[in-house]
Amino acid sequence: MARISSEALGTKPIGKLLIQQAVPASIGILVMSLNMIVDTAFLGNWIGGLAISAVQVVIPFTFFIGAIGLAIGIGGSSVLSRALGSGDRDKALRVFGNQTTLTFLISGSLALIGLIFQDFFIGFLGAEESFKDYALIYYRIVLYGIVMLSMSMMGNNVIRAEGKPTFAMVAMILPAIGNIFLDYILINVMGYGMEGAAWATFISYAICFGFILWFFIAKSELPLNAECIKLKKSIVNEISGLSFVTLARQGTIAVLGILLNNVLGNYGDELDIASYGIIRTVLMFALFPVIGVNQGFMPIAGYNYGAEKFQRVRESINTSITYGGILAIIIFLIIMVFPHQFISIFVSTKTSLDPETLANNKEILQRTPSALRIVFLATPVIIVQLIGSAYFQSIGKVVPALLLSLTKQGFFLIPLILMLPPFLGVLGVWIAFPIADVLSTILTGYYLNREVRKTLVLPKGI
Repeated sequence: MARISSEALGTKPIGKLLIQQAVPASIGILVMSLNMIVDTAFLGNWIGGLAISAVQVVIPFTFFIGAIGLAIGIGGSSVLSRALGSGDRDKALRVFGNQTTLTFLISGSLALIGLIFQDFFIGFLGAEESFKDYALIYYRIVLYGIVMLSMSMMGNNVIRAEGKPTFAMVAMILPAIGNIFLDYILINVMGYGMEGAAWATFISYAICFGFILWFFIAKSELPLNAECIKLKKSIVNEISGLSFVTLARQGTIAVLGILLNNVLGNYGDELDIASYGIIRTVLMFALFPVIGVNQGFMPIAGYNYGAEKFQRVRESINTSITYGGILAIIIFLIIMVFPHQFISIFVSTKTSLDPETLANNKEILQRTPSALRIVFLATPVIIVQLIGSAYFQSIGKVVPALLLSLTKQGFFLIPLILMLPPFLGVLGVWIAFPIADVLSTILTGYYLNREVRKTLVLPKGI
């Protein structure tokens, strides 16, 4: 397996380096996305469209707990990348140790609260009586393993910050493949239904956690010890400030998910919730290369900013936007031409299904393609918003990173979802997505351009 040392982030050509960082991240996201597609397809084809609705209402809460690790991973790794860039390995090790402790304590506490008050949370998340039992089964079992997911998401970002994206890719691929295989065995072969889907997810978390634990024992430049896992106030404060950016963004996404489930239930029905579950899955799958470019960009920008190689930081911004923009245009064209083909993956219209499930699935197939096209309308411009927010986080500027990370979901999408449906019904929900994308891109582009001109000042003659 190829190794990329952290020092290479400051020396290799940016284009080549971005590809080396982004391709493994993209492949990992692709496999995870394929996992979500297969998972959703298994639910829709073997259990029914309401099973998709059940998982959709559970995801915001479990997503938020898992995102604790993502937030601490990304925020702490920004500090870690700059410490490695400046040659301070002792600080990098202590940052990693504090990331580990914080992730375990916070995600574990939230998982325990979620299990104790499970009936309250299931109702709050928008589960309707028609699929509440499905949702409760999935929610309970997945929460048993959510701490492993949170720890894995944290560790994955540290692996990438060390300059070893191939290992980070494998950490995402292994559980995804395992989940697909387990879904087939537990749902289709053994007939465990929603319980099978939930246990498959639980076991996939364990697989991911096991691989990442092995990496840090056998391959990492940052071997943990008892001293570095002790929380240190200055380190915690530095990690927390930057982690709050990601946590606020992911928390806003969770709030958005809860709001969407409730708004779609109020202005539509449970089948509209299933439609959004499908659209959400297609979003993650279709955008995997763009998200990969964004993830590949962050350690490059953070390392070179820490090393004061500002020309390389500028080049990494421009190259990432160019590559990501080209990929986004290709994705946009594919979605516009083939929406029905994507949707038909997730729901079956086999006549062997019971009449009610068959009718529900046919209705989902009728409703969803037009909604999918609308949601993807602004895809060609989203890379600017992603790179702009990631840049400020990579260089440790908390306030602009926080504000820009919240522009789409918090400042624009949530208000639009509250304002438009009373006039346009469910159509207002779908229209809100491209409007929020365009507005957030304009705002982010303005601030990114201003910051680059102000901060990344190059010596004369360059």
